[in-house]
Amino acid sequence: MIPRKLQQNLKGAKKSVLLLGPRQTGKSTLIKSLKPELSINLIHEPTYLAFASNPSELEQRIQAGSPKTVLIDEIQRLPSLLNTVQFAIDEIPNPPKFFLTGSSARKLKRGNANLLPGRIYSYRLGPLAACELSYEISESSLGFGTLPGVHTEDSEPDKEKLLSTYAGVYLKEEIQAEALTKNIEGFARFLHAVARECTRYLDLTKLASQAQVDRHSASRWIEILEDTLILHRVDAFTKSSRKRLVKHPRFFLFDNGLLNALLGNFVPSSDRMGMLFENLFLSQLMASSFAMDVEIRVSNYRTEHGAEIDFIVEINQEVWAIECKSTHQVAKVNQKPFASFREVCPQFLPVVVHMGKVSKQIDGVDVLPWQECLKNMGL
Repeated sequence: MIPRKLQQNLKGAKKSVLLLGPRQTGKSTLIKSLKPELSINLIHEPTYLAFASNPSELEQRIQAGSPKTVLIDEIQRLPSLLNTVQFAIDEIPNPPKFFLTGSSARKLKRGNANLLPGRIYSYRLGPLAACELSYEISESSLGFGTLPGVHTEDSEPDKEKLLSTYAGVYLKEEIQAEALTKNIEGFARFLHAVARECTRYLDLTKLASQAQVDRHSASRWIEILEDTLILHRVDAFTKSSRKRLVKHPRFFLFDNGLLNALLGNFVPSSDRMGMLFENLFLSQLMASSFAMDVEIRVSNYRTEHGAEIDFIVEINQEVWAIECKSTHQVAKVNQKPFASFREVCPQFLPVVVHMGKVSKQIDGVDVLPWQECLKNMGL
């Protein structure tokens, strides 16, 4: 098992913990490394049915064994169980510490679940982050991403099979089994359309047309992808007083492996390199912030006059303006987007990230290997 940065946070947390993340990011493995005395996996159908049919099941199991730590996996399958967790925390003398995992914030939010305010710490877990891999992620991550089970697999054909299966299982288990939509065929077409348009500005009309569904469904399904933690939305930078910014979000998938599995193409060819590198960098920004438990805000910058910067990252009271270049060498820097952004935000750090190994500065702009940039940001 590759050590996860969150392990010490979870182990040392003074309250119970809710750990959210897409499936196969290693939530269960991480919690099990803390050796909970009682483990309950709601993905296991007989276990789910036992708890669904008996509201006292959790209380009875706790009373029988008096565990100090309890893991409840995939809590979104039975959100009402959170009421029993609250009762245990509030009413049982020396209550156990609960570790709850979930892969769908939607099921919790839409079911009006009791999210235990004041009683629980929430964390997020993404794919393996650069900081968890000693900032030595290889270029194969452009094609296969960094999901733990895929990253540790040696064979490329096996990686492809795992990821293709993952994409299918996601459709079946996360969407169909949770009854998030009845039109599973339309949703499958929509998901593939999202993969084709990944990293671009969100155009629901275009996505709906490609998937042959109505725009209302497209809007609702984008929300499903966000709530099931599959899609990251990057909104427009809004701190503007002089220029009218174009208010369109961009969207990214949480892992390159899933992206390529949906596209049926794991080869980072030259025509796809820009898209894959931008998705990798954004997914690693998010995974790293989750791993380090650091709050960040990521936005995009684009004006009506065509000035664009890929990512504006606000972290620790600093603003980083980051351009991605899917090359191994950068000889010159386009200063115009940074000059435009300076009119909106006078104090920021301009950076160009690339896939090479050399760090340098060109006309006041840091030109950095992408993982070095993350490290410099404290991620």
